[in-house]
Amino acid sequence: MSAVTEVQNTTTEALAALLDGGDGSLVTLVAGETRVAAHRAVLAAASPVFAAMFAHDMLEASCGQVSIDDVEGPVLRLLVAYTYTLQAPQLPDTAAQLLPAADKYGLSGLKAACERQLISQLAVETAAATAVTAVRHSCPDATRAAVAFIKDHLQVMATRGWVDAVLEYPQEVIEVSTMLGEPPAEASSPAATGGGPTPNSDRQPRSGHSRTPAAAAPPTSARHTPPPDDAAVSRFRSLSDAERGRRLIEAAEEGAVEEVRLLLAAGADVAARGVGRWTALHWAARRGHAAVVRLLLSAASDPNARDRWGWTPLHVAARNGHAEAAAALLQAGADRGVWTNDGRTPLDLARLGNHQEIVEMLTER
Repeated sequence: MSAVTEVQNTTTEALAALLDGGDGSLVTLVAGETRVAAHRAVLAAASPVFAAMFAHDMLEASCGQVSIDDVEGPVLRLLVAYTYTLQAPQLPDTAAQLLPAADKYGLSGLKAACERQLISQLAVETAAATAVTAVRHSCPDATRAAVAFIKDHLQVMATRGWVDAVLEYPQEVIEVSTMLGEPPAEASSPAATGGGPTPNSDRQPRSGHSRTPAAAAPPTSARHTPPPDDAAVSRFRSLSDAERGRRLIEAAEEGAVEEVRLLLAAGADVAARGVGRWTALHWAARRGHAAVVRLLLSAASDPNARDRWGWTPLHVAARNGHAEAAAALLQAGADRGVWTNDGRTPLDLARLGNHQEIVEMLTER
């Protein structure tokens, strides 16, 4: 049974249950001046977020009213309409505003429809905003499409939309910029057959430097880590300090554990900074490479290093839902109360992304 069919069946049962629901079955959703009355059962059947809200009998909900602070009135109406009809609105101007709301409230069908709509509307002036939205809300198809579009239309980076994205969503722009710099995949790769480039796609070896793909790496015992290869360490030691630092950041981003280990043995500086003043630990946390996070921390990488915008690796892991990386950072002494330059804590970012496991982790004593 498909997810959509299951939701349809559940919603049908919820509608039937309304017959004897009485006045208590209604709740009023409030967004600014907009007030929308809806049935709790319908909202809960379509959205796991609303279901959890009503199950825990939040103070607002128990009073028959819920404030929806981060959704505008017209978008709220469309959101509620979808929970009743499971039909996405065919309004070209609403997808960018509706997708974040659909993501937050767990309406996967609506989110997918909005993603398709954004892809079909890609244009020079809006491509930056589309790319940022896609990255922020984990939309792989829209991310690939937006990055490919920007590669074909580099004038996007001269638009006001790009400037606004850099100012408002610097972390997401860093990721988009990283993907723009990646070489095209080889013809035999999944990306060349329709999947498109991905953030973790293998990169071409650089001069004097080769990387063994993870899939081809020889198996090693879980109980014994072999010592670093002396020849490989020697090659890395022959590089400049700046080049070793750059390669450490790149290897951390890609999750190349063995290369990170070799670079650390060769004296690479864990405090080296790249784009946006991100350290290797920032990138490992961003990608969720927990093994690399632990390896960097064991080499005295600073868990509280702040980037240009005041983000620490814990902020990055919390925002992107990487619980194992967040746990390793906390164990190493990461400050859960530190603020970004715009006043957000790791807990704020975990809540923004609805990453409940990390929320619980950050609220534990």
